[in-house]
Amino acid sequence: MLLFRWAIMLLLIAAAVLFAFYAGTGQDKYKRAGLVTLKWTIIAALGFFGVLILERVF
Repeated sequence: MLLFRWAIMLLLIAAAVLFAFYAGTGQDKYKRAGLVTLKWTIIAALGFFGVLILERVF
């Protein structure tokens, strides 16, 4: 569980860094990469919390 928490946190930090690069340079490739990273972070977080909820139910 701790591994998944760290992975989600690192993905959020990576997305923030990519958005900072986009704000600094104005290059769209950083914005696209940040959005893709953020999308997969949200998907991973939903999966993680889904497993936690299923553990509580069963």
